[in-house]
Amino acid sequence: MTASMTAFSRQEAVYDWGTISWEIRSVNQRYLEPHFRLPEQFRELEFGFRDSLRKKLNRGKVECQLRFYAEDTAAKGLNINAENAQALANAVKELGTWFDGIKTPSPLQILQWPGILSDESADADEMKKAVIALFNKALDDMISLRQREGEQLNAIIEDRLDSIDAIVADVKDKLPTIIAAQKQNLQDKLEAAKVDLDPMRVEAEIVILAQKADVAEEVDRLATHTKEVRRQLKEKGPIGRRLDFLMQELNREANTLSSKSIVVETTNSAVELKVLIEQMREQIQNIE
Repeated sequence: MTASMTAFSRQEAVYDWGTISWEIRSVNQRYLEPHFRLPEQFRELEFGFRDSLRKKLNRGKVECQLRFYAEDTAAKGLNINAENAQALANAVKELGTWFDGIKTPSPLQILQWPGILSDESADADEMKKAVIALFNKALDDMISLRQREGEQLNAIIEDRLDSIDAIVADVKDKLPTIIAAQKQNLQDKLEAAKVDLDPMRVEAEIVILAQKADVAEEVDRLATHTKEVRRQLKEKGPIGRRLDFLMQELNREANTLSSKSIVVETTNSAVELKVLIEQMREQIQNIE
């Protein structure tokens, strides 16, 4: 399936301890080039994120940014349970009326009593799991966008391939007529000049002209290359580099067709082919 390298995804999630949001954007690049911007408390997760990218992507410059906004409850930290503390104070006071010499407990001892001190700060493991889950969601969303755009690129390329095939077929059909016309044109010029030439020499010149005008090999190669491009578009995995190579081959044949052209028709056809090939090449730069 054809996939583009250009996409953007933003995902956000809200929790009691804060809000997290991921932004992942990718553009075309020859290789996979990930960049991460993470808050310091989540820096240790970067290696895992990079591993996930390598497993799901092959090419593209991918920029990933995590934003974290802590809620007030996430920053409260340790909190004294006033109700339990008051109950403990009353119990200590009552014990003092029963027994002589009981010492009042120190603040640290009171804080160590079960139920007096509670930790309301967010659980670090819970936060990290949420960050990882949201990253995977954003990454999958971006991949879906790359695939949807890839389908559009596929349609554009298929359209250009249809146009190239039509031009190639037209040149192939007109080739015998073009050669015959050039042969007649040469004979007419010789007769008009009233030049008495050896018939064998005339025939040799006509053969040379026909050879120069024969672009059957180039036409066949153009048709072969368009078939290979269509086959590659149906392949799974990264195909951008192979398609780029095929564009070079198509362009080479179009240039040869242009250089061997002896009539306006084939010259115009070669120019149209170059335009279509360049349009495809520009789109292929975005294909993974």
